[in-house]
Amino acid sequence: MDTVQMSLWVIIFLVALAVAFDFMNGFHDAANSIATVVSTGVLKPHQAVAMAAAFNVIAVFVFHLKVAATVGKGTVDPAIVDHYVVFGALVGAITWNIITWYYGIPSSSSHALIGGLVGAAVAKAGTSSLVASGLFKTVAFIFVAPILGMVLGSLLMLIVGWMFFRTPPSRVDKWFRRLQLVSAAMYSLGHGGNDAQKTIGIIWMLLIAGGYAAQGAAEPPMWVIIVCYVAIGLGTMFGGWRIVKTMGQKITKLKPVGGFCAETGGAVTLFVASALGIPVSTTHTITGAIVGVGSVQKMSAVRWGLAGNIVWAWILTIPASAFMAAIAWWIGTHIM
Repeated sequence: MDTVQMSLWVIIFLVALAVAFDFMNGFHDAANSIATVVSTGVLKPHQAVAMAAAFNVIAVFVFHLKVAATVGKGTVDPAIVDHYVVFGALVGAITWNIITWYYGIPSSSSHALIGGLVGAAVAKAGTSSLVASGLFKTVAFIFVAPILGMVLGSLLMLIVGWMFFRTPPSRVDKWFRRLQLVSAAMYSLGHGGNDAQKTIGIIWMLLIAGGYAAQGAAEPPMWVIIVCYVAIGLGTMFGGWRIVKTMGQKITKLKPVGGFCAETGGAVTLFVASALGIPVSTTHTITGAIVGVGSVQKMSAVRWGLAGNIVWAWILTIPASAFMAAIAWWIGTHIM
């Protein structure tokens, strides 16, 4: 364990910073949960964010804390973690989130946080401080999550098209406007279950490093779990409106049936990843599902140029946030 003593006020400050990141995660990623249901006209924006926020919080009763364990113990060596590393990781992730939110780019809060941890840890202790197995799973799912979302979204679209081939479009639209409420709720459940746990993992790591939680504890303190789920729910309530338009209509035009297939495909992907303890990007997942749905209609229905720009943002997220975190770590060592 690092010998640098952490005072209680430093712990409180960093917990507050982590909760702020969690809130921003909900704020930044709200578009992923609500873009399709808003853009298809099934719900008004304020109705959509209220529903999404509620299911973000309800997720605390559904998912085990496997993702939190991966972030807290399976990304960087807990022995090198101190308040400087946590400060650098959070500042790097928050900075990248603000930049991408401002420009309306659907990037990944999850990978910004992982990148921040990597950058701060490497700045302090070099690459030997990284846990290769945990990072491999996370990096692999940068590609697996959107591909799985795309495959599931397109398969669902094909199945629905086959099942309702002779049904009048007006009736199909009426049914799927109702079903999309279910799919949007499930996606929000998956969003809360995967994303809130990343901040839980960070705070857990911090408490262990500061001596405020046992190294071998099976779970973090209950207050950490509750605070993180509530914070992401409140962030979702405020919504990331700059990104809603990009996700909901710019990639491809969606109808309720397409929104249902995209959200369901994305939700299944998130449920699988959370069960495996893999921190994934809700942004990557829903984007892949939307592209899959659009490509089933016709390849030209997807704006591949915009989708390509989004992919570049995905690729840049971890190195960019890592670079910012390394700088923040250095600043932290001089001011804290």
